Amino acid sequence: DIETFIMCGIFAYLNHLTPKTRKEILDILLAGLKRLEYRGYDSAGVGVDGPQKGSNTLLIKSTGKVKLLEDKILASKEDISFDDSLSVHVGIAHTRWATHGAPSDLNCHPHRSGEANQFTVVHNGIITNYKEIKQFLMTKGFEFESDTDTETIAKLIGHIRSEHPAYSFRQMVEQTISQLEGAFACVFKSSLFPGECVATRRGSPMVIGIKSEFGLEADSIPVQFDKAEAKNFKAKELKKSDSMKKRKPSLIRALSRADFSKSQEVHTPEGDAIEYFFASDASAIIEHTNRVIFLEDDDVAAVNRGTLSIHRINQEGGVDREITTLKMEIQQIMKGNFTTFMQKEIFEQPESVVNTMRGRIDFELEKVMLGGIKDFVPEINRCRRLLMIACGTSYHSAVACRQLLEELTELPVMIDLASDFLDRSTPIFRDDACFFISQSGETADTLAALRYCKARGALVIGVTNTVGSTIGRESHCGVHINAGPEIGVASTKAYTSQILSLTMFALVMSEDRISLQARRAEIIQGL
Repeated sequence: DIETFIMCGIFAYLNHLTPKTRKEILDILLAGLKRLEYRGYDSAGVGVDGPQKGSNTLLIKSTGKVKLLEDKILASKEDISFDDSLSVHVGIAHTRWATHGAPSDLNCHPHRSGEANQFTVVHNGIITNYKEIKQFLMTKGFEFESDTDTETIAKLIGHIRSEHPAYSFRQMVEQTISQLEGAFACVFKSSLFPGECVATRRGSPMVIGIKSEFGLEADSIPVQFDKAEAKNFKAKELKKSDSMKKRKPSLIRALSRADFSKSQEVHTPEGDAIEYFFASDASAIIEHTNRVIFLEDDDVAAVNRGTLSIHRINQEGGVDREITTLKMEIQQIMKGNFTTFMQKEIFEQPESVVNTMRGRIDFELEKVMLGGIKDFVPEINRCRRLLMIACGTSYHSAVACRQLLEELTELPVMIDLASDFLDRSTPIFRDDACFFISQSGETADTLAALRYCKARGALVIGVTNTVGSTIGRESHCGVHINAGPEIGVASTKAYTSQILSLTMFALVMSEDRISLQARRAEIIQGL
């Protein structure tokens, strides 16, 4: 699965009442970036508080590998004041894959609102209307130093600050993203709001890790929507499509160890030490904590005085966000004695295929049970065709299984690349069963196709390798392939586990067909 919008990497770290030296903070940020190196990138950068109290955010950027950025930081250690102890701090970091502008220090993230670095942002994705926003901001006197779409985000929040100085940091971010079109995941830092961090996403993944010395008292963060009208950002000169129209910011309750008063304000107990980790991939967080929240599209997560709250700029989506416990182990994302992750994952296949089948096949009774779809089997049996929709290697796993699926289900099987499927505006009916196959569960085109089919009443079935992924959450039912983390960009063990999962689905569908029992027994014996 080589996926659109996900080649860059975001990592951010907030420590509240957890004293760390600036060197320790930088080490955590660099280690997070190294966990994201597998995605492919051409430059990297970090943003931390400056050495003097109340000073501007310090940005350090470098083209090339994270090691070159690390060397650049070490060369500046006298100016950075490595040994300063910071009990409350926000640091942001990014690896960039060039889309707008060549690889260079200027085009590298984090990007800033102006020379004073009052607002800085790291961003994954592509802003499709950045030219219009850039043109509008230039009429307001903003000067741009890079060729990127991301810089428009930083400059836009700077403009909103000048227009509405009374807004909170979170409200400024809400107003900013309401102007953006495209796919993005962003983390914002501001020297005007020390100790505060705001993260948001739309169409690109974002996960938040939580580490508390006292543990967490809740398993979810509730969402509450404010019915009051939002104060709109006044930008009449900027032409907006329907998707750019203002939406209401929402007041949301907050995290775990907070006390909720009748006024719905959040009071964090004094002296509670807590750390937050923001990343585009859970593999960058797992060495610090296994307690995470997966943000949904248009969520705005804000940390203020050590308290995390999730906000919405529209009234869609669930009423809370579950705090998930990751079962991933740090050893699973280490190369061990292998030269590359790809080599490691090739040799892991004997174990991964067993994990895919474990607990699902009774070889003695020749029974197959897929818990994620068992309640939907009667509905699938009533469907008139199966659609397999995916990208890249996941698409090829569907091609490999097509003949077997048609043989055992006795249904026509259509296979489509997600991008082609969307371009054709394919007719979809209520009696279709649509499979969406994705290792990460975040593939942009596959996710867009899923929403297209779901809106037309089809049964949506996800086949993913990532618990908590967007495809996993938005499907009616699905199969988790249990292959373990796949770090290599070229798929190996996920491909074989996808084939096994689709084969097991075919076996479930043919269980009550007498004419196919001999063929089923042959396949189960082969497995």
